[in-house]
Order: sequence, then C-alpha cells, then structure tokens
Amino acid sequence: MKGRHRRSTLHSVLEEPAIVIPDELERAFRSQHGLVFRTAYRITGNAADAEDVLQTVFLRLLRRGSDADPLENHESYLRRAAINAAVDVIRSRQADPTVPLPEETSDLRQSDTSNLRQVLARAIAQLKPLQAEIFALRFLEGLGNQQIAGMLGISQVRVAVIVHRTRLQLRKELRPYLGDRS
Repeated sequence: MKGRHRRSTLHSVLEEPAIVIPDELERAFRSQHGLVFRTAYRITGNAADAEDVLQTVFLRLLRRGSDADPLENHESYLRRAAINAAVDVIRSRQADPTVPLPEETSDLRQSDTSNLRQVLARAIAQLKPLQAEIFALRFLEGLGNQQIAGMLGISQVRVAVIVHRTRLQLRKELRPYLGDRS
C-alpha cells in the first residue's frame, strides 16, 4: 500500500501528460519527496493528509515556473513548505464541522497517544505561522536554534524567545491533557 501512494503521487505530479516538468523540479521531487512526506506526516499524523501536502508542495513549485529563482537549498525550503502546508491542512480540518473535538477534559486524560497527537496538531494550528514553523522545525524535525535561525534569516535569540513562548502557550493549551505534569 505504501508503494501505491508514492506511485499515485509520482503520477499526479511528474507524469501528467499535459504538464511539462522542469528537470530541476523532477530531480528535487525524486530526491526530496520522502523528506516532505515525513515532515507532513509528523504534523498531520495521517498518511493521506501527508500525501496531500506532498502534492501541494510540489505543485506550488511547479506553478512558480521558470520565473522563480532556482532553489539553492531544496531541503530547507521543502521542509518549511511542508510544515506550512501541513498546518494549513490541520486548520482546514478544524473548519470542517464533521471533525469531532473533545469537549471534556476527563475524556482527554483517558485518551491514547493518537488523541494526544490530534490535540497537539490542533494546538499547533492555533499558533501564528512563524511560531508553528519554528516549533515544528525545533521539536518535530529536531533542528537546533542556530539551524532554524539560519533557515529563517532571524537571530538565534529571536528563535529561542519564540520557542520559549510557544512552549508556554502549548503547555497552557495542553494542560487538560497533561494534567499535573505541566
């Protein structure tokens, strides 16, 4: 099944007969699609949503066309694009009235790990875009503050402050789930 999803993505992004794919984009897809998928999956917790993010990221690159500057650091750009698209997916899911949201804290305390992932994803979706991106890069992708600062073109101090404030905000939002541990 795993191979089938990848083949579907390859067909929809690279082998559509009406679309001419630049060689650079095809090479980027073939070498980085796993990174984009894993990044999206860590945030969404869902393979189908991660596939959607994967397609969205590369279709956006395709639409940029030849007017865009060549990507000097594919990995950095694609990771950030995957994080932002995954957060967008979570936000759109929140707008869908068919998605049940837990209403009682006692239900949250009895939840399993998958529910914690969903609660965390919803909390991340409530963050400002820069906060969500930095949090995902730091705690989901495992990058250090110096690396994040370099990727985003901001100071390490600003990254550290945003990480600290974001952790406090998420801790507050997740307190019903974490109980006394926070």
